Amino acid sequence: MSLPVIATWGIAALSTAGVIGRPMRWPEWIWAVAGAVLLVVLGLMPLPAAGSAIGKGLDVYLFLTGMMLLSETARTHGVFDWLAAAAVNHAGGSRARLFLLIYGTGVIVTTFMSNDATAVVLTPAVFAAASKARADPLPLLFACALIANAASFVLPISNPANLVLYGGHMPPLGVWLASFALPSIASIAVTFAVLRWLERKRLSGNCACDVETPVLTTGGKVACAGIGLTALLLLTMSALDRQLGLPTALAGIATALGVSALTRKSPVDLVRSISWGVLPLVAGLFVLVESLDRTGVIRMVADALRTISAQPATGGTVAATILAFGSNLMNNLPAGLVASSAVAQAHPPRLVVDMLLIGVDLGPNLSVTGSLATILWLQAIRREGEDVSFLAFLKIGAVAMPLALAAAFGARLLIG
Repeated sequence: MSLPVIATWGIAALSTAGVIGRPMRWPEWIWAVAGAVLLVVLGLMPLPAAGSAIGKGLDVYLFLTGMMLLSETARTHGVFDWLAAAAVNHAGGSRARLFLLIYGTGVIVTTFMSNDATAVVLTPAVFAAASKARADPLPLLFACALIANAASFVLPISNPANLVLYGGHMPPLGVWLASFALPSIASIAVTFAVLRWLERKRLSGNCACDVETPVLTTGGKVACAGIGLTALLLLTMSALDRQLGLPTALAGIATALGVSALTRKSPVDLVRSISWGVLPLVAGLFVLVESLDRTGVIRMVADALRTISAQPATGGTVAATILAFGSNLMNNLPAGLVASSAVAQAHPPRLVVDMLLIGVDLGPNLSVTGSLATILWLQAIRREGEDVSFLAFLKIGAVAMPLALAAAFGARLLIG
């Protein structure tokens, strides 16, 4: 192995470690960007290649921009407080019922708006609900994080990684549901059962009920309408096999500007409140993946896929399991890019590709940096004054993820 290859792998590994460990409490994006810049400065990655890698993430940047604008508009105009009060009152004073209600809501949001929407839009509302209910917020917040990945292959739009893995050529919706409906149900049910059991002590007892529900302002109503229309737009674009980034960004911008104009408030403050660091984080990850590709990683992965294609059930399970755990080392978005490129070269059977998708979607429930959704979730709870360490998340994920992964794999193999 040559020195440039060793150096590239070393920088990529250190950058990933920085994203996971956040030394000196610096934001995750600093470490990803620092690794990308170092690769260019040392001549390990030509500047045009780095620019091309960043450009590959354009649809993701646009998608996240739209979602963050929708979320911040809703938060600013009281939508989350209103939703929180409604959830607490429907829970009837039961922490367990509140947990079930939030988990079910997370399934719906993830299915029809994507796992990133669950992290960005739902998490602040859940924190507000926990505060109003005077309940420990962590079990409810964990529900948001885990369901964001556990339900992320119900529909093609449920996770941007789905679009990445299939390279923009999604199976028809009927074929998709035939392959993933049962595995999704297994994943969602097992994840719920495991999390409910692990958090049983903190979910026991009663919580506040009959809290005063604030009046939803006109701005809040328009923000809700914007989120609903965006969900319909995403479903339509997915059915037409179109990219989701630009429509989502335009919907977010239109909602933010429309609500700001209606309430006669400057959108500048709203924009300043958004945690924009996630965009350079994603860009840095794309550069790191491109640098690894240049060392021949994808070619090796493609060769491995060709080998396992002789026994797709066994080989697909092994490969998808490796991908599931590997997604936590490099984040599932770049892992999905690697897998997608390898699939394009190897052309493995459909069963293998489906198993890989389950692995790249569900595997990140192991750690807090496994997917973009969980990183967004972490940023959302930090804004509320909460934090979850890598180890604290791992204690939950080390039980929930393998069991749910085994259940989803079993369900997919049962379909045949």
